[in-house]
Amino acid sequence: MTSQPTLTEAHGGHQDPGDPGTGSGSGSGLQAGLKNRHLSMIAIGGVIGAGLFVGSSSGIATAGPGILLSYALVGTLVVLVMRMLGEMSAANPTSGSFSAHADRALGPWAGFSIGWLYWFFWVVVLAVEATAGAKILEGWVPAVPQWGWALIVMLVLTATNLVSVGSYGEFEFWFAGIKVVAIGAFIVVGGLAVFGVLPGVDSDKAGLSNLTAHGGFLPNGPGAILTGVLLVVFSFMGSEIATLAAGESEDPQRAVTKSTNSIIWRIGVFYLGSILVVVSLLPWNDKAIKDEGSYVAALDSLGIPHAGQIMNFIVLTSVLSCLNSGLYTASRMAFSLGERGDAPRAFARTTGRGVPRTAILVSVVFGFAAVFFNYKFPDTVFLFLVNSSGAVALFVWLVICFSQLRMRKIIQREAPEKLVVRMWLYPYLTWAAAGLIVFVLGYMLTDTEHDGRETVLLSLLVAAIVLVVAVVRARLATSRSREEVPAA
Repeated sequence: MTSQPTLTEAHGGHQDPGDPGTGSGSGSGLQAGLKNRHLSMIAIGGVIGAGLFVGSSSGIATAGPGILLSYALVGTLVVLVMRMLGEMSAANPTSGSFSAHADRALGPWAGFSIGWLYWFFWVVVLAVEATAGAKILEGWVPAVPQWGWALIVMLVLTATNLVSVGSYGEFEFWFAGIKVVAIGAFIVVGGLAVFGVLPGVDSDKAGLSNLTAHGGFLPNGPGAILTGVLLVVFSFMGSEIATLAAGESEDPQRAVTKSTNSIIWRIGVFYLGSILVVVSLLPWNDKAIKDEGSYVAALDSLGIPHAGQIMNFIVLTSVLSCLNSGLYTASRMAFSLGERGDAPRAFARTTGRGVPRTAILVSVVFGFAAVFFNYKFPDTVFLFLVNSSGAVALFVWLVICFSQLRMRKIIQREAPEKLVVRMWLYPYLTWAAAGLIVFVLGYMLTDTEHDGRETVLLSLLVAAIVLVVAVVRARLATSRSREEVPAA
């Protein structure tokens, strides 16, 4: 593309808090620099987090083969939430996504609160993923210290995001492509081994009998399904990135519609499909799953040479993808907050290439600070940051539910032709999803073994602080406007 239209030109200007805008100050606003192939791969890669590779072993150890039901339950919830978000975003694509929708549907306090909480979540994720990637890289090149690798990775991806949104999209296209090919190959190879038709491999442990042969499908009882939910729910965070990125795409409405409609098969194949292969290749209680990690253990059971290094490469790719998208997502949320007056106006300024430079740099600075805390105060400050951001995913999903209940009526009243994506069985499934999220949060309060209670309580504390700030700001703004009325 030689000339990229700004979102103002493409979507009719900045009319309300929910619309994509031009930004303020220098630059020409966010630009439509993401191609359809970028959006397609961002949508696919968004549901494949590094947590799927490194976090599934604890879920399998807790729930056995029944972890499939945990993934199915959370997957169903994500499908419903994404359908609601797709309905709102297809009608009104914006870089603020659910924060901008909440601003209009529930009030400025909601958009402010959930926007800042989401930004906080992703800058903490930057530190977690940078450290995870640095550990792998240090193992390959020990001459560079771990903190050095974390610094290098953060600097490279910061530079990528600062160039243009197109460079972010291109990097993510290849990162996500590697993840997709890797999981696809894993499912095919593992599936052939399960049915005993993989040439040159004689895996005596593989077979569908592993689903029931070692204490049954639910060896630790039905309650383990809910415990499994707590362990896997956070690996799904990131599926909403496509709706934020759609605001900078060539055809936002088409991009949102496509990513929303394809979420079912993406979760079905990448999550349920790959986990089914893992628990079929090995008994769920095989010691290797816990010691080596579920996917590495599964590859090792097939006698594939260098399985650990292959998996490390795939995990590193997932980590870099998560870092890349995390920085992009945090900066776009900061841009949207700045544009709506919920953050310093400098956050909404863009370069000539449509890059919100200040929003990116501020997000990176906080990411670097979190990395520093991870190395200097891992068991105090950093642990607090991780736990206090842990339940944000569920808070975001809950706000999306309540926003959609109100936004459907607003869209039907103002522009019914924009309802190109509709939530199924509205409003009943929306209320059911909200009820399930509240139930999961409540169940987490009873979980002391996996830090569920601490995560919810600390996340609620941070949410309460942000909410108080939002309410105080709103009241100050109201009082100022009242004082200005007589003068007018």
